[in-house]
This record gives sequence, structure tokens and C-alpha cells, in this order.
Amino acid sequence: MIPLKMKQFLQTALPKSVWKNRLITDGPFCFLEFGPLDVDRLKRLGIRVDRLGPRLVACMWNQDSPIQIGGFLVVDNLAMGQPAMGGTRMLCDITPDIIHNLARGMTLKNAAANLPFGGGKSGIVCPAHLSGKNRHEVIRGFGQLLKRYKNIYVPGPDVGTNDADMKTFAIENGLNNVVSKPCDMGGNQIDELGGAANGIVVATKALLTHLPKLRQLPQFKTMKIPTPSDLDILIQGFGAVGANLARIFHEDAPQNTPIIKGISDATGYLFNREGLPWQELFDLWKQFGIVTQKYYHDRIMHGTHPELLKTVYSNSADNLLTESAFCLVPASPIFNYLDVDTATRPSMTVDRMGKWRIIVEGANTYSPNPARKAERRRMERHVYRDKGILIATDYLVNSGGVIYAAHERIIPTPDHLLIPKALLGHPQKIEEWLEKNRDDFTVLAEKRRTAAVTKLETVIRRNMEELIDGLCKDADSLPCEIAEKISVHRIASMEKTRKARDVMDCAPTIEVDKSITDAALLLVNAAVSIVNVVSQKGKLIGIVTNWDITSAMASQMPMDTPLTKIMTTDVITTDPDATIIDCIRMLENNEISAMPIVEENKVVGIISGDILARQTLFRLLQTMV
Repeated sequence: MIPLKMKQFLQTALPKSVWKNRLITDGPFCFLEFGPLDVDRLKRLGIRVDRLGPRLVACMWNQDSPIQIGGFLVVDNLAMGQPAMGGTRMLCDITPDIIHNLARGMTLKNAAANLPFGGGKSGIVCPAHLSGKNRHEVIRGFGQLLKRYKNIYVPGPDVGTNDADMKTFAIENGLNNVVSKPCDMGGNQIDELGGAANGIVVATKALLTHLPKLRQLPQFKTMKIPTPSDLDILIQGFGAVGANLARIFHEDAPQNTPIIKGISDATGYLFNREGLPWQELFDLWKQFGIVTQKYYHDRIMHGTHPELLKTVYSNSADNLLTESAFCLVPASPIFNYLDVDTATRPSMTVDRMGKWRIIVEGANTYSPNPARKAERRRMERHVYRDKGILIATDYLVNSGGVIYAAHERIIPTPDHLLIPKALLGHPQKIEEWLEKNRDDFTVLAEKRRTAAVTKLETVIRRNMEELIDGLCKDADSLPCEIAEKISVHRIASMEKTRKARDVMDCAPTIEVDKSITDAALLLVNAAVSIVNVVSQKGKLIGIVTNWDITSAMASQMPMDTPLTKIMTTDVITTDPDATIIDCIRMLENNEISAMPIVEENKVVGIISGDILARQTLFRLLQTMV
């Protein structure tokens, strides 16, 4: 059955006619799908269509299940490559606009990491009070729903899901249709390895190298840059990212480690000017999942060591952001950790924030929503321009996890390690098969991990250099603006390399001896604006367009008139390997709306302004023509 909150949301947002006309069923599975031309319907769902996407928004559920199974998928953009890649979030209050925000973040993150994958995200609307057995069924059922989209979307873990859940998806849909699988499936185990945290460590170290360039800007003129061992850090959100951040910082360079001065989680915050015992706190997190309150109760409240008296505890977690350090790492799933006033309910307002010099965002903070983007720019004007605090935007620095995950596709699973199709959906049989191939999967997992680490070091260091160089070249820009330029430029550059064959539509053809009526019927049935007139041997000899038919009717030409009387014989064509940029130029220079794609004298497709608008970043590309 459809989750109650999801049903209430959709019934409020969409009229009954949309449900009736758009509902797609496949056995018990139900789907409502919307594309980039559904501007009004997507607006009702809280999503605004812009120059990047979304490409697909799907609402889906299992109507026959005794438990509530359903959620949303957003494939935002495929310019970097297909499929889109992004995590599956599972919370009670998931809505399409939330998933779209996250999917757009993945579009920019994958582009910033120069990965050959588009951006997407999915969300499970989690019923309240979900038991362990029912939770597994919800995950399994959602994986079955995602199977429909396996060619354009690959899920990974996100808030509310984990590597074990990805194994459940893989059991249903196959190894190549999910990332961040356990090691026994050749996966990279992002949460266990701390992929996202590793990216933040690399970014922070790179920033220390490039920060001196910022002294040419007035707000950074007197900035003192610490050595790595003198660097002090506050971590908002001591969870999968924050805890591993502390671990990796210390394991990476044991003799040259920064000082973790403060951490927070759902139960409060801890602060010590001389540094917190990261190892003890990490072990507590591994065991209990929460840290601050338990550490206060067990070690500070009942401890006797004098050093403990220097540690401050508060059950108000947000107040960590009133403390000072050189670096703040927001690693909690909070969009607006900082804002100018209380209207948006931020973790902290800028008038109460501590003194920092850099913010390295370890949580997803990006939103394409115009109101939220305005809030972000307003915050950065106060923090970056007025206070001289550099903000390293989330998708430039916390792409470590997706880089690890992407290498489960970049380095493909060998054919002999693909789960036999007959076993899919049968957990026990798959477990036995995995055990037989355990050694091979272990080798594959390590090969992927090694390649991911190399990629991560390269792209995140480059991102930090480009961010600071961009700010230095344009003193009026904000960090969020430079960050978006970095990703969008990569997307547009990748789009330039796409070919006509990647986006062309099918090409309806009609033989030269047919009539105007025959061509009109073909245009209507194929829902296209141009039909190709060919000889009996299939060679292109002309085209007939909607305009030609309209013109013939206006001149009262009989509808049984041969096509030779109205067709255009001087046809502009191109080949399947023409770039999209070339196609745009040809359409504009010849003042035509569509043209055939011809290969070896045969019509193989058609490309038009409408196709380019639907399937490419047309407006972005126009600025590059």
C-alpha cells in the first residue's frame, strides 16, 4: 500500500485527472512519471524546472503490499553520463522537492568530481515505528520499484540507509545496479571506510596550501594560517562523516595531527580548548552511535582526572557554533547551519557564531530552490565578505563517498562475478554463491578502493585550487557562485562532446509515391514535425514538414496530391557523429527547426530544436556556440 503521508501529499498536490491519466501500473507496482516539459505539474510538487533539469521525477509505490512501500526518484541531469548516481534516503517526511534538492547536489557533486555519471537521488517514505523485519521488506520492496529505472539510476546509501541495504538492492536488481555494496560483493563500503570524510581531510589540507593567495582580498589581508599540527577544528555532527573525519585526520599523519576542539551530536556538544580524546570518542560512536551525553555522564560527571574539568558539555548541540576554531566542519544533515536571522531556523545566526577562518562543508547544503539560494547568498555576504571566512562548498569537498561508489562502476564487475539471473531475488542462494567467490570479490574491492583514493586526491585538490583562484580573480563573487561555475562548466564541457546519435529521435520515413494525406497521418501518429521522403531503395530524396502540410491546405491543394509537389529536395543533413554544438550551429545558420541524421545514405534519426531543448543543456550550450 502507498505510505499514508505520501498519499496525502500527492492527493493535495496533484488533481485527480493527473492520477487517472498518468498512472502507470506493472502488476502491483504503480508509477507517476514527470519530465522537464511538465513544468506546472512539477511546480505543484515543489520542483522548479531550470536549465539543468530535472530529467525525470517518479512517484512510486506497491499497491498490494500489506506494509507501506513507496517513495520518490529524481534523475536530475545526465550530461556527465548515464546512469545517474546518488543515494537512497529513508525518512518519514520525504517529499519530491527534498529529493530534487539532493539530486541537484549530486549533479554538481559528480561534475565537480569529474565522474562519468549524472545526478540523481531517491527517497523512501518511511512509515512510523518500523520494525526490523518490516524495514527489510520496505527496503526490498523499494528496490523492486527501482528496477524499472536501473538503466538511468544507480542507488547508494544515504541518511536512513546503509551498506547492508544496498546488498538487499543488489540481491533484487544485480551487482551493477547499486553502489557501496559490502566487500563480499566487491563494494567499497563507503560508511566503514569514511569516503566522504576522506574527501574533507584532503580538501582541508589543500586549502591550507592555497589560502595565502586570499591575502590579496581585503577581508583576508591579516589572516594567519596555521600549520597542520596547529590547526584546530569544530565538527558539527559526530556521525558517519564527523567521526571518521577525526579518525582519518589522525591516522593519516599521526605526528602532525590537528586539534579536535569540539564536536556535537543529537545529545549535545563537547568542547575543550586543548583538544578532545578523539580515539575514545570514536570508539564510543562505533559502539553506541551517540557520544556527547554519554561521555559527559561516564567521564566528566563521574570522572576524577583534573584534565576532564577543562571539557565543557552542553545539551544544546547547536551552541557548538558559538565556539571558536580555525576550521568549522558542518557534518550534520542540516541545510542551513548558519543564517543571518532566525526566520529559516538555522543552527546558529551570524551574530552569535564563533570566530572561524574556514568552513569546510561535510553535509549537503545546496538547494536549487530560488528562495534558498537567495538565503545562501545572503549568509555568504555576511560570513565571507564581512567576516573574512572562506566557505568550501559542500559538493566540491564532500564528494569522497561518491568517488568511492563510482569506482564500483568505473571498474566493472567481471562477467564471471555477476550474479546469475536465476539467483536474483533469492538471498540464501546468493549468499552461497558469494561465499564461493569471496576471494575474487575481495581482490576486486581492493582494486576499486585504491583507484578511488587516487581519484579523490586529484579532483578534490583541484577543486580547492579552482575555488580559491576563482575568488581571487573575481573579488565580487561569493564562494557558492564560484563553486557552481566550476561544476556547471564541467557539465557544459562534457555536453559539448556528446554526439547527435546520443539524443536523436526515431526518423519516420515515407516513400516518394505517397500523398499529402499519407504524410499528414504519419506526422500525427509519430508526433514529429518532419517526415523523411525516401526512394524505394531507402535513399533520402526530400523532407515534408508540418509547415508544408499547412501551406498545402491553405492553398486548397487536394490532399491526394503527390508528395513531390510539396516536399523540399534541398535537404540539410548531418551524420550521427556530429557534436551537439555543430547541430545547434547548423539549425541556427540555416534557419531550420529540424534536420535528418544520415549514415551511409540511410536516414537513421532526426534532430530538432525541441529534441535539443528536452534532451540536452540547450541554453547552456547556446552560450558556448
